[in-house]
Amino acid sequence: MGEDSSNLAGVKECATLSARIEGRLCVITLRRPEALNAFDYEMLTAFRSAIDAAVADDRVFAIVITGEGRAFCAGIDVSLLQRDAEAGGFSGHAEVKALPEGPALFAFLLHVPKPVIAAVNGIAAGGGFVLAAMSDLRFASETARFTTVFSRRGLIAEHGTSWLLPRQIGTSRALDLLWSSRIVDAEEALRMGLVDHVVAPDDLIPAIGRYVDDMAATVAPRAIAAIKRQVYEHWDRDFLPASIESAELMQAALAHPDAREGALSFIERRAPRFKGVAE
Repeated sequence: MGEDSSNLAGVKECATLSARIEGRLCVITLRRPEALNAFDYEMLTAFRSAIDAAVADDRVFAIVITGEGRAFCAGIDVSLLQRDAEAGGFSGHAEVKALPEGPALFAFLLHVPKPVIAAVNGIAAGGGFVLAAMSDLRFASETARFTTVFSRRGLIAEHGTSWLLPRQIGTSRALDLLWSSRIVDAEEALRMGLVDHVVAPDDLIPAIGRYVDDMAATVAPRAIAAIKRQVYEHWDRDFLPASIESAELMQAALAHPDAREGALSFIERRAPRFKGVAE
C-alpha cells in the first residue's frame, strides 16, 4: 500500500478497494462505481484482509465501510450469481458452511472487537443490504436507499437476514422488507430503526468521525469489545445465563487497570488513559 502513513498496512492489494486511516477511523471504500460497488471474489478477499488489518492497527478505534460514487454496495456481482444459478447452487457452499462464523455473508463482522459502522452513501441492495445490516451502526446519507432484493430474484431471506432483521427492526417490518423487496429511503429507514443517523451527503464521514472521536476520548476499547460480544451473544440466551455471564465479565473488568483509571479520571476531572483492546 506504499509508504503513506494514512494507508493501512497488511491489506491485500486490490484496485477496487481502498483502506485508509482518517483520524481514529479506518475508512474502507468499495471502489467499483461502474458496477454499483458489487463485490467480486478479489474484493471479498481484500475486504476481509482490510478488516483484519484494521483490527490489528492500534491507531484504529472504529472501522467505517462506504462506497465510491452513487452506490454503497449492490451485493455480489450479478455474473457470479448467474453462474451459481446456472450451476444449480453455489460451488463453494461446503467450504463457506465450514467457516467459524458460518455461511452468512459478512457474518464475521459481528465478531470484530472494534465498532464497525456502515456509511451508506447510496443504494444498499442485496448483499450490500446485508453488509449494512451486519455492521454495528448505520449512518446514512440523505440520498441512501435500501432494498433486500432477494424475493425479486426468486430467492429466500439470505445470509442470516431472517434472524438478524427481526431483532433489529421487529418481525412485521422485517417481513415487509424481505417479502416486498421494496426500496426504502433514508428517512423511512431511520423511522423503522434500520439506520441510526441520517446526515447530509457531504457530512457522512465527518459525522461518523465526530461520533467516534467522542467515544475514543471517553470510552475504554476493552469495554467496547466486551459490550459488543455481550450484546450479540446474549441475543439468543435466556436472561439468567446472560446475567450470570455479565457478572463474571464484570469481575474481570474490575480486576483490569481500566477500571481504576476510569474511577481516577472521574475523580481527577481529566480525560481517561485507557489501555488498548489487547492490553
